[in-house]
Amino acid sequence: QVQLVESGGGLVQAGGSRRLSCEASGRTFSSYTMGWFRQAPGMEREFVARVSGSDSMRTYADSVKGRFTISRANGKNTVYLQMNSLKPEDTAVYYCAVLSTWGTWQYWGQGTQVTVSA
Repeated sequence: QVQLVESGGGLVQAGGSRRLSCEASGRTFSSYTMGWFRQAPGMEREFVARVSGSDSMRTYADSVKGRFTISRANGKNTVYLQMNSLKPEDTAVYYCAVLSTWGTWQYWGQGTQVTVSA
């Protein structure tokens, strides 16, 4: 069982920046591929970014490429999402998740709200 706790959400003006954090429990954090997702009101949850356990591979949704950066600190059991040049359409609840060995996103945090004002 892995527990995830996101933090760092809040209100930010368009064009601004925000860094989200997700701290995970467990002793094998460095073996997990971690991901960030988001869900806007009335919308489906969508993929934002993922990072491999060794941080050797990072993947982004087209909508955030060049603006968001995912990273991790395995010594702190934490994955980050640095969000720059924020747009009102980035407003959503942001979740982190763990990719299971079966290829499904298995564990989820409670989410953190990011609101971008125009």
